[in-house]
Amino acid sequence: MAVITTRWSAAKPCSLNVLIPVKPVPNQIPRHALTRRAAVRTCLTVAIVLAPVLAAAAELAGFDCLIEPQTVVEVSTRETGVLEELLVGRGDIVAAGQPIAYLNRAVEQATVELAKARAEAAAEIEELRETLAYAQRERERIDQLSSAKAASFTEKDKATTDARRAELQLQQALERQRIAELELERSRRALENRTVQSPVDGVVMERMMSPGESTENRPIVKLAKVDPLNVEIIVPVEHFGDIHVGMRAEVTPRYPGAKVQEATVTVVDRVVDAASNTFGVRLLLPNPDLDIPGGVRCGIRFEQAQDGPR
Repeated sequence: MAVITTRWSAAKPCSLNVLIPVKPVPNQIPRHALTRRAAVRTCLTVAIVLAPVLAAAAELAGFDCLIEPQTVVEVSTRETGVLEELLVGRGDIVAAGQPIAYLNRAVEQATVELAKARAEAAAEIEELRETLAYAQRERERIDQLSSAKAASFTEKDKATTDARRAELQLQQALERQRIAELELERSRRALENRTVQSPVDGVVMERMMSPGESTENRPIVKLAKVDPLNVEIIVPVEHFGDIHVGMRAEVTPRYPGAKVQEATVTVVDRVVDAASNTFGVRLLLPNPDLDIPGGVRCGIRFEQAQDGPR
């Protein structure tokens, strides 16, 4: 009589073996046979319970995907001129706000120096302050003489007018200095505009110009933001509703030495492509060390599906 035994493991959830016992005793069920029967029942029960979960996991695996930069930017400038210097090359890592190119800027630099000299000029203001102080002292003396009937009305009126004129002249000089400071700030901004800065943290994909070329209506460099990365997949419509925002998945880039990465679903298309009967899904893949290149194909396996918003 054959006896069925069972073993449970993660790799083989239910493994059955057939054993031929040595001569059984009539009308008596061996104890080991009862134990093995209980194990078989347990194994089958677990297999029945896990079958839907394992099937769902299998259905949400095996998709092909593509890892792409989150953003690709062709950097240009609204300033017209000639490219004087390009500071980065293909493959360089850049940070947001980092200078990557200079336009010809000799005129703007000279304008800044001129505006700075005007804004810092103080001799005229000091002279007018001294003139005002003298006019105020002269007015006080004339007032005293007028009180003692020793100065005429004309002299008093002239002293008062001179003091007021000196005060207005000083105010005009201070206003001119303020305007010069604003012109200095405008000149500095114009000089800064001759410096092209990176708008994102990323890598240089391509130098699209060389020094000496005109920048009018032309991009200078192409940058790619690769932290984080986008993972794009196309899914058959049969799985619409099985994948939802916030769901996690294991992404395996297809290049030598690649490690399994974890990504999170950020976009599930609400419009199905009628021609292919598919819809798109986008996941966000962190890449803080910039060790995962953009533009590579990958495989993806979603974690156990849970009910989510549809």
